[in-house]
Amino acid sequence: MKALVTGIAGFVGSHMAEFLLERNIEVVGTIRNRSRMEHITHIQDQIRLIECELRDPFSVESLLTQEKPDLIFHLAAQSFVPTSWNSPIDTIHNNVAGQLNIFEAVRRLNLSCKIQIACSSEQYGHVEPHETPIREENPLRPLSPYAVSKAAQDYLGYQYYKSYGLHVIRTRTFNHTGPRRGEQFVTSNFAKQIAEIEKGIRPPIVSVGNLSAQRDFTDVRDVVRAYWLALESGEVGECYNIASGSCVTIREMLDMLLAMSTVQIDTVPDPSRMRPSDVEILLGDASKFEQRTGWKPEIPFEQTLADLLQYWRQLV
Repeated sequence: MKALVTGIAGFVGSHMAEFLLERNIEVVGTIRNRSRMEHITHIQDQIRLIECELRDPFSVESLLTQEKPDLIFHLAAQSFVPTSWNSPIDTIHNNVAGQLNIFEAVRRLNLSCKIQIACSSEQYGHVEPHETPIREENPLRPLSPYAVSKAAQDYLGYQYYKSYGLHVIRTRTFNHTGPRRGEQFVTSNFAKQIAEIEKGIRPPIVSVGNLSAQRDFTDVRDVVRAYWLALESGEVGECYNIASGSCVTIREMLDMLLAMSTVQIDTVPDPSRMRPSDVEILLGDASKFEQRTGWKPEIPFEQTLADLLQYWRQLV
């Protein structure tokens, strides 16, 4: 069996590749000329990397003509919400055009592959208190250009399933973190700051943004297992929440990291870290997916944060 992982050099993509290799799946991954390779250096001799600009339909069709994968894990995206405020058109173009080119190539080549689309809990956007935990039927009220782009990916997945019979499974993943998480994301940013403080690189102060937001965190290693199960056991055309079902505030998450530190650290608000609008609470109900596949998160959040902090201690 052959799997294509778009964005294989990224945070989730690298963990997805490791998961597939453990199951003796042939792994092909897309990269771009500016892709950072450090996440996959240790497995580079076990996978095949192909430079492919997903926004270019000819490049995508050439890739799929050559490889004809059995499984596609479409993980490549502009995935940082604040960047979408600064470059909304780039975010929407990246995330929507890349997926459309994959769908169109699969359709034209009449490939029978299964496709997992990595959508996001950010699509739900504004959530009323009585609507939590969030189920798949909840209205989508996106509050950022990134969230709009993910809603478009989601609906296109459904449309291509209904219109052309593509085997598409849509996963709406809530916050996920772990080793290799990009330093711009909140858990990783705090962990890196703490590691730098412990090394004496920066003063004992962590800069923070909105600490009252509530988020549902899952370990990335549990998430890639969910993506595999989505294609193995998910119902074609369906969407599924991937979530832990429990919530912490960003303040509580930070306190957990600070408790793991070897030094005394203070926190200072940084206005530049605040968003034009922020989702107050993202708490997911993954019961639909759990009942379909038997998946449940296995790695405790404390272990995830400990592994993330250790990752940054080794890097800084």
